[in-house]
Amino acid sequence: GCRENNRKEQLQWKKPCGSLVPGGVGSTVYVTRGEKNMHKGLLFDLDGVIVDTARYHYLAWKELAQELGIPFTREDNERLKGVSRNRSFEIILEIGNRQMEEAQKEYYCTRKNGIYLEYLQTLSEKDILPGVQEFLEAARAKGYRTALGSASKNAVFILEKLKLSESFDAVIDGNKVSKAKPDPEVFLNGAVALGLAGCDCIVFEDAAAGIKAAHAGGMRAVGIGKPEILSEADYVIRGFEKITIEEIEQEIM
Repeated sequence: GCRENNRKEQLQWKKPCGSLVPGGVGSTVYVTRGEKNMHKGLLFDLDGVIVDTARYHYLAWKELAQELGIPFTREDNERLKGVSRNRSFEIILEIGNRQMEEAQKEYYCTRKNGIYLEYLQTLSEKDILPGVQEFLEAARAKGYRTALGSASKNAVFILEKLKLSESFDAVIDGNKVSKAKPDPEVFLNGAVALGLAGCDCIVFEDAAAGIKAAHAGGMRAVGIGKPEILSEADYVIRGFEKITIEEIEQEIM
């Protein structure tokens, strides 16, 4: 597997990196790295990595929970990080010990998205997290390909509001995947969209489920946030301010 290759590459720089690519009918696609073991693709989660819309998700879910008479705290909201909309609502129902018909669930999920989208109308470039734009520009100038890999079905809309659409070669969002993280589908599809093998990519994630997804796809994972929460990451940074891709490559080699 990829992770095994990565370990061997620390000793043998020219070892090719291979990864099973979805849709490749079981064929292994090999991409050889340069002598310095550099990666070629960077895959980014959206929420908590590029922009923080978590507060808007929280406010929208809280509004819905209050309507249903379910207590919902910021601690409860942590459980919804990186999780699909439908699964998030199921977790809220579990918190309230409530059952609901599928059609009703669908209605509330659609309502939640409507509330959330109203909040998103206020988004602008000033909401991009510190250092992100500079990091993206510098990495792309060095030839790295970039993709977004997010469970959000609003990813394209959010990138447009942030004026960051041009900073990504591919966007794999909740409309293009059926399996939620920690399944690696979103990141494997991102690698394929960039024309790369999984282990030629570095994933940037703020959620433990996303770190697991990256590793399941044979990729290196850089955590954004607290090391104690992202203990499985290959390297953890607080954010992108004053961080360079060279530093990341050095740390995860």
